[in-house]
Amino acid sequence: MTTATKYTITLPPADHATVMAEQWSFQLLEDGRQTSIGAHDYAAIFRRPGLYEQLFYERLRCTSPRLASEALLSALANDTGDVHRLRVLDLGAGNGMVGELLPAARVIGLDISADARDACLRDRPHAYDAYYVADMADPDDELLKQLGEWEIDAFVSISALGFGDVPVAAFVNAYNVVADGGWVVFNIRENFLDARDTSGFAELVKEMTSTGALRVHRMERYRHRDSIDGDPLFYYLFVGRKAHDLGAAA
Repeated sequence: MTTATKYTITLPPADHATVMAEQWSFQLLEDGRQTSIGAHDYAAIFRRPGLYEQLFYERLRCTSPRLASEALLSALANDTGDVHRLRVLDLGAGNGMVGELLPAARVIGLDISADARDACLRDRPHAYDAYYVADMADPDDELLKQLGEWEIDAFVSISALGFGDVPVAAFVNAYNVVADGGWVVFNIRENFLDARDTSGFAELVKEMTSTGALRVHRMERYRHRDSIDGDPLFYYLFVGRKAHDLGAAA
């Protein structure tokens, strides 16, 4: 990884609404001037080497990439599988923090943001065997053809679901690229699985588990990272095997 600048970051005062919605901005001191950047303004964050890591992984103590990769390795070990044979699709790949932790035969990155791909190529150029920039909610035939040629048999999506970055349709289309019997690992914030959810993921996860489309090997509630007020944000991690495709998302 590229040696990164250490940034001067000021988090905003926390209130319940911003903590729940994650609709906050932080102040970044650059060349003597303050710049306001939204927590989900990934283009601005990824253009600054190391800022994403410093904000979310050092300051807010995110644990998810390592937990997800370790959970997959553990599931494979319990099932006498070999990670070195897997061909993994990483949806919402960002700047490659998950991809670099997976010692698979092939790891394919996919993100809607060209800035994310550029950051990955700058900071973790060996994380992926290929990195596609595309809207998986509306994939074209050529993209689906190319993904099919990788013969993908594992799927990960970490820290990407529920806030609109990866909508339900994108998740479903990516899931359906994976071969039946393939491994699936994803995480999602706990409030996107409750009865008040409007993202569509609560209904989707219920469908996946109740119909057997995903045979769950592990489901775990854990501290994903700290919120801006210092309290833990809890997510659920799912590890399982795909039994069959999902129906088209609405």
